[in-house]
Amino acid sequence: QVQFVESGGGLVQPGGSLRLSCAASRRIFSIYAMGWYRQAPGKQRELVASITIGGATNYADSVKGRFSISRDNAKNTVYLQMNSLKPEDTAVYSCNAADAAVVAAYDYWGQGTQVTVSS
Repeated sequence: QVQFVESGGGLVQPGGSLRLSCAASRRIFSIYAMGWYRQAPGKQRELVASITIGGATNYADSVKGRFSISRDNAKNTVYLQMNSLKPEDTAVYSCNAADAAVVAAYDYWGQGTQVTVSS
């Protein structure tokens, strides 16, 4: 069974910070690189950050230098520290495997967590 439980979203002013958490099924977390995705209203879901089991990270240009992804392999949890937030970061944030083929194979998404950046 695959499961993702995201938390930590909320309303924050521009320039503020949030830390998102995602508890994932060990079945996926222990095998695959993990990613944080976001989907804004009317836009496609995009991968904003990913991390391998070994800890190598990659970021979308739009968040580079502001967001930081990390994982706790003992807790099957992946985090996203978001600093210097901008209104354009407003979206529903979800975690999943970082590999699109794996995402398609399992075909499952959690509820996600809403992040709203507004004054």
